[in-house]
Amino acid sequence: MTNDMANQQQETRPAGPVLVTSGTGKTGRRVVERLAARGVPVRTGSRTGEVVFDWTDESGWEDALRGAEAAYIAYYPDLAAPGAPEAMSAFGRIARGCGVRRLVLLSGRGEPQAVVAEEALRSAAVGIELTVVRSAFFAQNFSEGALLDGVLGGELVFPAGSTAEPFVDAGDLADVVVAALCGESVPGQVHELTGPRLLTFAEAAAEITRATGREVRYVSVTGPQYAAMLVEFGVPEAEAGFLAELFAMLLDGHNATVTEGVKQALERDASPFTAFAAEAARSGAWDA
Repeated sequence: MTNDMANQQQETRPAGPVLVTSGTGKTGRRVVERLAARGVPVRTGSRTGEVVFDWTDESGWEDALRGAEAAYIAYYPDLAAPGAPEAMSAFGRIARGCGVRRLVLLSGRGEPQAVVAEEALRSAAVGIELTVVRSAFFAQNFSEGALLDGVLGGELVFPAGSTAEPFVDAGDLADVVVAALCGESVPGQVHELTGPRLLTFAEAAAEITRATGREVRYVSVTGPQYAAMLVEFGVPEAEAGFLAELFAMLLDGHNATVTEGVKQALERDASPFTAFAAEAARSGAWDA
């Protein structure tokens, strides 16, 4: 590494710790790994970890944020959920009081209610650099998320119909988030991230079939049918209804476009779904 490169890396490395909320989740874990690889001190926030952070208990947020230079905000269950704007307002106020310099918020692509929560954070965090990352469905939902059991069982049951989705790799999103946390991108931007190709859920199932050598087929259901199925699996009725309504809204066709968000942020192409499926199969994610 040349002196110039070393100096540049040092300049973009946060001087203080970075709080990663939901730090053991799908995106948070990847952000933590990438920050640690850069030598950035990380606070991995979770409900039961060393740095206690619970989105349902505001009392611990100040302790988690005190002394942090930056924070990654991955709100649970979803930024479009009831209560999210109030949570974002409180988080922004506490972050500002703790002297946090930079925030990166995970948001949903094409979610009007999520935009309301984004604006609540922006209003409360005046003076803090804020980057918003609006994401398409994660490819990893098939390998470590709600759709994993369906893949393992050979049937993907989901209320998507024939709508196409530009599934984005969670690793790409984590790279964009880390670049923003480290000050390598222009603050105040809104990144809209997708993968490079539109696929229906049936086409995604076919890609997984090819990668695993085991048949995985897509089974389309209605929103109410999906909500009832979630309740049968123990999801509270209100949450099941919210998720079914959210998916119906997201998969009505308005998000069936591909963006250049990953390339604009990282100066490289987004990772294709085929590569994700091949790697997930190699890693044993779909071993029965």
